[in-house]
This record gives sequence, structure tokens and C-alpha cells, in this order.
Amino acid sequence: MGPEGGTVNWATRPGRAADVESVAEPRAEVMRDDLVRLGRYDGHRVRQRLRDGFSPARTSVVEVDGAFAGSVTPRPDGSGEGLHPEHFHPAPGAQGRGLGTAVPRRLPDRADAGGVPVRLVVLRGSAARRLYEREGFTTESEDPVDVLMVREPRAVRSPRRPAAGR
Repeated sequence: MGPEGGTVNWATRPGRAADVESVAEPRAEVMRDDLVRLGRYDGHRVRQRLRDGFSPARTSVVEVDGAFAGSVTPRPDGSGEGLHPEHFHPAPGAQGRGLGTAVPRRLPDRADAGGVPVRLVVLRGSAARRLYEREGFTTESEDPVDVLMVREPRAVRSPRRPAAGR
């Protein structure tokens, strides 16, 4: 089991500038079918958009048994009061092993601790939308290509203390 309840033993490490191509390639592969369906696939463009916005300082690289398995880049959202995770694309060889559920759970937990919402964008018709809906995200807005989803912060429970005198 992974550290967040997934089905594999995974960990994150800080991103490095040298990770950009390792992150760009799975993004292009994972997004391909949805972008083709939407009539928007351009392999060079999808990779270049990631390269242009890549932030090693904000990126966490996901590893399974020490090997690259994906990444996630949590950024402050446009309001300055929440998190906006970007570039969460498990590498094709790492899919179907629980990372798609386990890794995104870490960000809402951090946001809950800070009392801030999490906003993210999924492609219209993407299976990822169902995953995020199961995790409590709701649709905030849609356009012909993107769906903006939000998960409001949940109250963080403090550990129960035994009643006095027991």
C-alpha cells in the first residue's frame, strides 16, 4: 500500500529542472485520446505548454519503487486563497495501480488544513472527472474544452480526547 492508501508503494520527491521532459511526455500520452476526441490534439503544443509553465520548485515527482511514475504541480489558484493542482498525469505504465486516487488526495488534505479550496481543470469528457467527483469536487464552470472543478475545504478533525475522569 502507498502512503496515502493506494495500491502501490509510492513516494514524492521535489522536482528538478531536468524532470521537464519526463513530465512532458506522459502528459502528451495521457491527454492524447481526450484531445483527439475534442479535435484539439497537437503533440508538440501539448508538450510545449508544459515546458513553458514548468516550475521545478512547485513540482512533486511521483516515484514507484524509485522509478518515475508521474508528477503533480500544486500552484496557488487565481484567487490566491486556494490550490490549483496542474500536470497530474500518471505515466502510462503506472496507471491502474491506485495512483490516480492516492496522489490527488494529498492536495485536498493540505488545503483542508489551510481552510482553502482546491480548483482544477479536466478536459470535457475525461474519465478523470469521475475520479474527482468521487473525491468531492463539483463543477464550477465549463467551456467546450475544459471543466473547472472545485472542492471546498472540509473541517479538519482533531484527535478525540478521552473524557475527563475516565
